[in-house]
Amino acid sequence: MDLRHLRYFVAVAEELSFTRAARRLGLNQAPLSQQVQQLEREVGAPLFQRLPRGVALTEAGQRMLEDAKDILARTRQAVLNARRAASGELGTLRIGFTASASFNPFVTASIRDYREAFPDVRVELMEANTVQLLERFQSRQLDAAFIRPAPGEAGHLPCRLLQREDMLVALPAGHPLAERRLIPLTALRDESFILYPRRNGRALYDAIIDACEAAGFSPRVAQEAPQMASTVTLIASGIGISVVPASMGQLLAQGVTYRRLRGPAPFAELSLVHQTETAQEVTTAFTQLVLDRAEREGLLP
Repeated sequence: MDLRHLRYFVAVAEELSFTRAARRLGLNQAPLSQQVQQLEREVGAPLFQRLPRGVALTEAGQRMLEDAKDILARTRQAVLNARRAASGELGTLRIGFTASASFNPFVTASIRDYREAFPDVRVELMEANTVQLLERFQSRQLDAAFIRPAPGEAGHLPCRLLQREDMLVALPAGHPLAERRLIPLTALRDESFILYPRRNGRALYDAIIDACEAAGFSPRVAQEAPQMASTVTLIASGIGISVVPASMGQLLAQGVTYRRLRGPAPFAELSLVHQTETAQEVTTAFTQLVLDRAEREGLLP
């Protein structure tokens, strides 16, 4: 069925006049009448009762009008949805982030800004470690992610460095070093470290180890914590200390004190990775929003 026939039929049905409908459509009356007759032949029933002045809808025409309006409205919406999807305004965006990245104000603000700018895009969030997030890219389960990868760890994925984040010393509240405002790495020489496992986050682990070795000692790792948040919990129990991204300082656990490092100190790199081969418009829009925000905040190296 030709959508044009439906539009012509609706115009005549609303005007109840071929003359007025033709004027509304910018057509001559004879071609309009022929188009409506073709529709009636296709339906197999008259849709209008021709009157001396104008027309009236038959029972079949009344039913046809209701359905025709619905079909035309759906058609217009389908075109609009396709255009909005093509511009990244509709669809589903799957965003991943590491546990420490979830505390970073830049990450949360970027996701909030995107949701406000594209309210009709469904956003799915996934928290996992860097290794797991990169595996999900391989299986096409993620579109973009905030991660802390080691050099080359992101493989073929575009990886944009967003921020070099300072790191803090996390101490039990009653620790003697907690009385200091700034703590040099050398003061941690004899401490027991609680670290996030290297297999879960090679970049952070190596940054801490390398910085300690540059300060003249190898840290004694007393405990590994499977989750970044559990590192803080273990510190509160007095098992040891740790060095964590500064954004983790927002995790205000009772019994834990955060202090800045003095002198040469490690930093945590935050990067954005995203799909390219299967990238949808929503991914492109999100990536651009993140990079624009990073540029405005002066974070891009």
